[in-house]
This record gives sequence, structure tokens and C-alpha cells, in this order.
Amino acid sequence: MSGITDITTLLKHMTPQLHEGTYVFCTVNDPVQINLQDVICTFREKEGVTLILSRETADRLQLPYTYIAAWITLTIHSSLEAVGLTAAFSAALAGAGISCNVVAAYYHDHIFVPVADAEKAMLALKSLTINTSL
Repeated sequence: MSGITDITTLLKHMTPQLHEGTYVFCTVNDPVQINLQDVICTFREKEGVTLILSRETADRLQLPYTYIAAWITLTIHSSLEAVGLTAAFSAALAGAGISCNVVAAYYHDHIFVPVADAEKAMLALKSLTINTSL
């Protein structure tokens, strides 16, 4: 099943969902000792393996972190080939003074924002959807 590529449709129908809890980005040299069931996302870089996981899990595993985030999912099946969606929502968040870290997965885009800005980010994303519907 392929995702939606039309930017107007994506913006009009995306529904941001704020997940409960707080999330952190950690890095490890060797993730073998980490149970992948505890991890939301991994990405291998030459410097190490980045893990995105709940703050609770990172604390339990005694993994250091500096960035504490809220996790927002855009609940529309966006195509990995869609053009402009990331630019549109990142511009809306930037306009509200909110940094974002984005993970584009197969079905949805996932946005991590500073936990203190979660509600403000939800308003900015919902505003983007409303303004597109006009």
C-alpha cells in the first residue's frame, strides 16, 4: 500500500496525535545489550547508534541524554516520496519558535519537539491543517 503524495491532501487531512510520556535521544556504541522492544527508533551513524526511547526506559537503562521531547505523529499515510510535507510542518513549527526532530517512517511522519513546547506545537500543526482547508 503506497502513501499519499499530494501535498494539499496531506496538509488538509493530517491529524497530529500527541503521545503520552516523554522521549529522549541517546547514543550507544553497541546496541546489542539493548532490547529493541524498548526502542522506538534506531539510526546508525559512524559515531554511534542513536536510540529514541521513552525517558523512563533510558533512566532504567542508565543511558545519558540531554534532549527531552514530546512525540507527535501525523496520522495520515504519507508517501516517502511526498514533496513538501516536512517543509510545511517544520516551517509552521519554526514560525512558532519550536525546534523539531523528524523521523519519516513507512506510514507516518513523527515529530519530536521540546516537551515544554508540546501543546504550542500541536496548535501550530492544527493551525496549518485548518489554514489549508480554507
